[in-house]
Amino acid sequence: MDSMWLVLTALAFGIFLGAAFMIVLHVAERRGSSAARVVAPTVPDGIDQVLEVLESAGVVLDPSNNVLKASPGALAMGLVRQSHLTHPELVELVGLVRRSGETMAEELDVARGPYGESTMRLQVRVARLGTRFILLLAEDRTEAHRLDEVRRDFVANISHELKTPIASVSLLAEALDHAADEPEQVRRFAGRLSVEAARLAHITSEVIELSRLQARDALRPDVLVPVDEVIAAAVDQNRVVAAAKHVDIAVKASTKAQVYGDRALMVVAVHNLVSNAVAYSNEGGRVGVGAKVSDGTVEIAITDQGIGIDGEELDRIFERFYRVDQARARNTGGSGLGLSIVKHTVQNHGGDVRVWSKPGRGSTFMIRLPVAETAPEPEPDGDDARREHAASQVPPASAGKPKRGARRSSRATEPATRVATPDRGDRT
Repeated sequence: MDSMWLVLTALAFGIFLGAAFMIVLHVAERRGSSAARVVAPTVPDGIDQVLEVLESAGVVLDPSNNVLKASPGALAMGLVRQSHLTHPELVELVGLVRRSGETMAEELDVARGPYGESTMRLQVRVARLGTRFILLLAEDRTEAHRLDEVRRDFVANISHELKTPIASVSLLAEALDHAADEPEQVRRFAGRLSVEAARLAHITSEVIELSRLQARDALRPDVLVPVDEVIAAAVDQNRVVAAAKHVDIAVKASTKAQVYGDRALMVVAVHNLVSNAVAYSNEGGRVGVGAKVSDGTVEIAITDQGIGIDGEELDRIFERFYRVDQARARNTGGSGLGLSIVKHTVQNHGGDVRVWSKPGRGSTFMIRLPVAETAPEPEPDGDDARREHAASQVPPASAGKPKRGARRSSRATEPATRVATPDRGDRT
């Protein structure tokens, strides 16, 4: 009897252990499935199709801020890299929405890329997607914001700049009316009218040029432009003015470098810098123009021995209509748009412009542009290589007899590595 109870007890204990094991196994399976869903979450149905057709940027994030899905616009704008948001401003906004659960919309300025200081203005909207995911939508408002700024600046600046010549034209016309019977006065006032009309035409043409530069289609980046030809053309345009002022322009540019861009715009940019150097140089001064290539970058430097620029004004000289010396700028015909045109031209070509100056010692402006990369030439096949090798073994008929002037010609073709500028001590 005792043995029967012992068997029954053992059987019941075994059944209990088996049931407990099955329960533990079932719970572990459920927890494993839940962990798998957390590790590899799935996006709700239909979100993929919505992101594909979005013109703006769309990003779906999991609870760990990993990017599950990103629209082509988000990738093109550089918002996502290696399955993470690249901008801390967006990450912070996502965290606020995750904690509060409320939809948020903000306008943010974020970096356009990992290099440089260019920014994008984004209209961002972040909301919960279900209970676990976050949906981020971003629209690039950079162009609209830039156009608003350009419109405001244009209205403010052009009204101020045109006010003086328009008032002068009005007064001169009135003076002509009163001096109708005095031929000498009529000729004098007519000459003044021509000067003011030319100034109006100059300001209008530069405003049009600046507007074209700020347009998206300002360049054709597939055109190769020789830098040496650009410098030569820009200097030639200033020879007459420099000779009238007895200013010597020294040029040293034999880089043979090429850049992608618009030749006419580049000539205008270099011309503006050379023209400023001549205009603000003292009579009998010297202007140096040179170019060199360093680490895949071509550097064009224009140096003068003029009045120089104060340190606090260096950050503003590239602004539209800004002039260092208002009175002298009006005497030299300056409109305050030349350096702004230089800046936008160089930026559109993927470069930058720098300036060093010291009052009373002169200024140096430097344009830096990336050198164009050309396709490598195809390597010769086996037969061509053998023929070239055989040809290299045959000495030329003139071997052993150096040509007259060979030493001089080799020296003349050495590339210039220094800017042909006067000796100065203010460049940093």
